[in-house]
Amino acid sequence: MISDILSTFALAGRIAVVTGAASGIGRETARVLAEAGARPIIADINAEGLEQTAAYVAEAGGEALAVRTDVSRRGYVEALAAKAVEAHGRIDIWVNCAGTIVSRAILDVSEDELNKVLPINLHGVYWGCAAAARAMKETGSGSIINISSSGGESAIPGISLYSMSKAAVNMLTRTAAMEFGAHGIRVNAVAPGWVDTPMGTHTFRDDSGSIDPVKREQGLVARKAASPLGIVGEPRDIALAILYLASDASRFMTGQILRPNGGVSMP
Repeated sequence: MISDILSTFALAGRIAVVTGAASGIGRETARVLAEAGARPIIADINAEGLEQTAAYVAEAGGEALAVRTDVSRRGYVEALAAKAVEAHGRIDIWVNCAGTIVSRAILDVSEDELNKVLPINLHGVYWGCAAAARAMKETGSGSIINISSSGGESAIPGISLYSMSKAAVNMLTRTAAMEFGAHGIRVNAVAPGWVDTPMGTHTFRDDSGSIDPVKREQGLVARKAASPLGIVGEPRDIALAILYLASDASRFMTGQILRPNGGVSMP
């Protein structure tokens, strides 16, 4: 029956931590998980963006607890986990979505840029996996979902820092799945292709940081042409993939990289 199938994807009462929730995929993930019945704890360094996400979740009938968090610092991530457990008694789902990107050729990358990208994209995911697993061990179950990228599997000139960090996230995902499986904890990654988000528009911006409408239109045409489906990804496309991995529908999946990318790459 349809109701039985839908119940497999339901997250009624489950506690879900989502980092990078102030915008883009993280924001949409918080809403989708809430729509499925979860109680999201949303985290980001952008407090104003968190407020907007909380309102967005409320529009869907959910209620999000906002916790300002700098994922590049272990103490903040552990405090986030402690806050979630204090508020709800457990953590069932943890989505490591916080990320950043720098567009720069390898020969031009500065030490400051490297020290910006890796602590957020890699260290934050590492500490997030550890904090989530410590809490989930207490209940003997849980799902950790790391946001990777097609850039972690394909060489793309100009985003070496981003691609390197995402490739590392893929291996961390597999290793964590091996280590945490005995505790009933599943660990998987979602590796989106290009998605129309604030981060995704970095190539459409002019020198002032504003989006150039001509560059944007040309970029969207090119992105659509690269997909066999002729479309570009939207945040909800990725959030629904995350929902699958968060739910019991994926109970037999761990250590896997799910690739919602419109068929742009097919590893």
